[in-house]
Formats: sequence, structure tokens, C-alpha cells
Amino acid sequence: MKDWKKFLYIIGIFLGCFYLPVENLRFNNAIFEALALVRWYAREHVILCLVPAFFIAGAISVFVNQASVIKYFGARANKLLSYSVASVSGTILAVCSCTVLPLFSGIYKRGAGLGPAIAFLYSGPAINVLAIILTARILGWKLGLARAIGAVIFSVVIGLLMHLIFLKEERARHANGNFDVEEIKETRSLGKTVLYFASMVLFLVFANWSKPLKGDTGIWALVYQYKWWITGFSFISLLVMIFKWFKKDELKEWTFATWGFALQILPLLLGGVLISGFLLGRVGQEGIIPSRFIEALVGGNSLRANFFSSIVAAFMYFATLTEVPILQGLINSGMGQGPALALLLAGPALSLPSMLVLRSIMGIKKTVIYIALVVVMATISGMFFGVIVK
Repeated sequence: MKDWKKFLYIIGIFLGCFYLPVENLRFNNAIFEALALVRWYAREHVILCLVPAFFIAGAISVFVNQASVIKYFGARANKLLSYSVASVSGTILAVCSCTVLPLFSGIYKRGAGLGPAIAFLYSGPAINVLAIILTARILGWKLGLARAIGAVIFSVVIGLLMHLIFLKEERARHANGNFDVEEIKETRSLGKTVLYFASMVLFLVFANWSKPLKGDTGIWALVYQYKWWITGFSFISLLVMIFKWFKKDELKEWTFATWGFALQILPLLLGGVLISGFLLGRVGQEGIIPSRFIEALVGGNSLRANFFSSIVAAFMYFATLTEVPILQGLINSGMGQGPALALLLAGPALSLPSMLVLRSIMGIKKTVIYIALVVVMATISGMFFGVIVK
């Protein structure tokens, strides 16, 4: 770095410190909200969500045959099959926009085509069965149905558009990336591999099974009652499989791959959560941006309201299911149905932390185009839905 750039950075940091508004109550509250959100994130979302996701991503990069990834998600794979599988992956995973990142990184670096990988990236957090059911129950069946249909269509359309936009780059990546591999003999049978991954996915899903609504006596409440038994069984089964089926060198390689994903993703996530909390606060709390400004801008069904809702949702961090109570409060404050759907389609799939990580995985150009596609499609969908339900 040249000396004049260093000097400008020093001057900028000095002026920032000199004019730091520490006496301002809103600024102090925003600092508190940032720290409170990152503490909540570390306590509630890292150990049971991100850590299992890192291990699954590490396992994908080490134990999944590259030829198998290319067969189902590669550039030459059957498009109908690859996009169909990718577009409904969220029904199984039930992860948030941050937890899906190591999984996306694992399959993308393993040779998956950009289109199917992006479809997987969007559908993972967007097509969460519980979130859709909760949306229908709390916010109305129309909004729940629109969210489910919109999320499936979004994942396929955005994946196809990303594939077409970066077709030349993708062809070069697969031509120079040594992805055209022959089918190799597996060290374990397909059944063993399926059981191994199923145990990790079940652990991820049931360890994060949320508490049912008060008075709910259905299947969701029954599963919640036994969630730790199911989680414990999955974990013990995983340990038995590791002990019996894996060699020491394989486990070492798995550990290093997992650590690599954690080292790449976790610092950016925590930094992004801090910024998100500072700007927008937590559920029911305010950051540096007053909530009344947001509520005033998302009423009705105008282009501005839908676009603003999509933008705010894209940058705000939504843990799994938190978008529903946030949206309930906004709707009660006058938010329109169109902007509400725009938030549901853009929010869970994107966040400031996930954007920072995506930039490090696939570059700034692809990340910006992906964000733009999500925001634009969410805006259009919101306006269309607002007209229908008006």
C-alpha cells in the first residue's frame, strides 16, 4: 500500500474517532444491539447450526465422490434432474442464509455447475417447510402459499439466469478445473454413505427443531418433545459409523476440510452480524435506523415499497423462523401484503453476513448479480401478489 493511501486511512480513522457520537443515545443503543445480536447468534446459532453445517460441508468435500457431484449438479448434468433436486433441498435442510453457505461452498468447489449450486443456495433457507407452515398459520394461507410457490420458482429461475449470465466463465472453470473425472470405486457402499450423511443432516435438523406455538398438540409439538432423543440417537449413530467405517487418515482430512470452511466463513459471518445488529437491531428492538422509517416506506403496494422491502430484507440477518414475528409486527404497523411477500422471498435467502462470505467464495461480480436477481425478482413478485390479494 502506498504511503498516501495509508495517510488517508489514518486521517479517516482519526476523524471517525474524533467525531464519534458517544453521547447520542441511539448510537449507544445501536452498539448495544450489535453486541446483543452477535452474542445471541453465538449462543443460539453457532454450536448447533453452523458447526454441524461445517462438518457436513467438510464431509462433502472429502467423502463425496467428485464424479457423483458432477453427475447430478455438474455443467453437463441433466438440467431437469439437477434443478429439481436443488430447488427442493430446503425442505430437507431447514437452514438459514448463513448455515447454507458452507454446504454451498462444498458442492460448488467440488464441481457443481453454478446454476444448480445457486438454486441450492437459494432454496436451502427459502424453502424451509416449517417457516412456510408458520407463515401460513400466523400471517395467512395466501402469504404462506405464495411464499412456497415463489421460493421454488425463484431457485430455478435465479439458478438458470446465473448459469446463462456466466456461461462463458463456467465453461472455462470446468475446462480448466479438472472436473471431468472418471467414476472411481468407492471405499464405502452407497448405503453406508447415505446413512453417514443422513445422521449428520438429522442432527442438524432436529437439534434446531423450534418450540411449537402455545397450545399446539400436533405432530410438530410431538417431535419437539422428543427432539433431543432423536438428536442423541443421530449423534451416537454417527459416532458408531465413524468408528467402524472410517480410517484415521480420512478423519484427519475431514477435520482439516471442516476447519478450512470454518476459518473462511465464521469471521465474516460474525462481522456481518455485528453490522446488521448495529444498523437494524434485533427483533422488537431498534438499531441506528429507526423502525418508523422502515414502516413508513413499506406501506401499500407501490414499486418503492416493494423494492425497499426487498433491499432491507436482503441486508438484514434473519435466523430461521425469525422473519415471521418480524413480519407480523411490520404488518400490524401497516406493511402491505406485497412488500411482506417481497421480504419473505429476499430476507431468508440473503443477509449482509452471507453476502460477505459469498464474495469470498465466488467473487464480487457473481455475488452482486445474485443479490440483484433476488432483489429484483422479490420486488416484482411482491407487486404482483399485492395486486392479486388487494
